[in-house]
Amino acid sequence: MDELIGPLLGGDRRALARAITLIESTRSDHRARASRLLTELPTRQALRIGLSGTPGVGKSSFIEAFGKLLTGQGLRVAVLAVDPSSARSGGSILGDKTRMETLARDPLAFIRPSPSRGELGGVARRSRETVQLCEAAGFDIILVETVGVGQSETLVAEMTDLFVLLLAPAGGDELQGVKRGIMEIADLVLVNKADGELRGPALRTVADYAGALRLLRHRPEDPEGYPQAMPVSALSGEGLDEVWAHLTHLARWRREQGHFAARRADQARRWFMAELRGGLLARLDRPVVKAQTVLLGDAVARGELTPEGAAERIMTLLDRGESS
Repeated sequence: MDELIGPLLGGDRRALARAITLIESTRSDHRARASRLLTELPTRQALRIGLSGTPGVGKSSFIEAFGKLLTGQGLRVAVLAVDPSSARSGGSILGDKTRMETLARDPLAFIRPSPSRGELGGVARRSRETVQLCEAAGFDIILVETVGVGQSETLVAEMTDLFVLLLAPAGGDELQGVKRGIMEIADLVLVNKADGELRGPALRTVADYAGALRLLRHRPEDPEGYPQAMPVSALSGEGLDEVWAHLTHLARWRREQGHFAARRADQARRWFMAELRGGLLARLDRPVVKAQTVLLGDAVARGELTPEGAAERIMTLLDRGESS
């Protein structure tokens, strides 16, 4: 049994951090050990909540205030914050811990920023495995903060039980600023900064989104009246209790109706397919294939081959490797 398992199951945050680093590593020996570690872990279940929002909406402020509310009730909270990686350098700032300074010092909380490393969907390559590690470490709530808002960020729904969309008031043409795809997966739409002079605009924005949500097709996994739009203030704490009440009600209703388990099973199936696609893409990084890809890419650039013909040659090369 891996030496990390004992401390990890005991809730040791340092062991959890080491295990996540192992999971995120691309070294072949680390990948083999990470696979064994995940296989040996017992199954535990936390409530997984995905959060996304437009830049400047106050996601970090909301997560800190909401996280403190949960830890105040004795719940252990893990925050997995995904930072966009630079397309030029590949680096990430990973500043979420500094933006959640109070929550980061809470003994019942664990904050882990991870780079997206070019992954689409608003999540990191190993976010699913990181969630599994946090569950094994005994955390009750796992908050997955995604990268930005857009059509591709819907992938977060494939690893969480509930999804919260955070918006700012008075942002111009609000309904045009958010894609339909992410609206369709939202369980709660929260308009943040509903305090002071922005309270009036926030309430009007809530009314706009409440009307838009009523136009969407009803989902079988929703009780009557959901999804909902409501105002919140991370600064004053107003509305945070109601948010938690709505989330617990939704989770309880879906468990009772069988939707919760069905969603987890579907997520596991999608996880398998994602790993399969990742493994197939990894075969393109083999030295022989990579060298041939460069040569064929140059031929395509010179107009000597079509992109389709070059891709077919790579597929033939991969097929030969399987049969040899």
